[in-house]
Amino acid sequence: MNGQPKVIATEAALQLIEKLKAKYGPLMFHQSGGCCDGSSPMCYPQGELIISDSDVLLGEIGGCPFYIAAAQYEYWKHTQLIIDVVPGRGGMFSLEGPEGVRFLTRSRVFGSNDEQ
Repeated sequence: MNGQPKVIATEAALQLIEKLKAKYGPLMFHQSGGCCDGSSPMCYPQGELIISDSDVLLGEIGGCPFYIAAAQYEYWKHTQLIIDVVPGRGGMFSLEGPEGVRFLTRSRVFGSNDEQ
């Protein structure tokens, strides 16, 4: 890989991650594929969500593992996920909810010079 990680976080997201780690301890993320919480990055205490063989570890943000379902990864494998923070309420199971902000996934398509 030429230094292009599959998932990165904005400075605002990294600051929120540090705040949540101070409150809850080690964290993990899973890119939701829809249903109740839409397609949002969900933040959990590490180990609270059981990761299966059908989940793909994309990388880490803020020292926290970031997973995505393999089926959803097939749609997004040519993109870099950029985790950001915006005002509002996110998924009801994600730890940032009480903070009045939510994690949001933005993306950019890898170009011909990016190795996937």
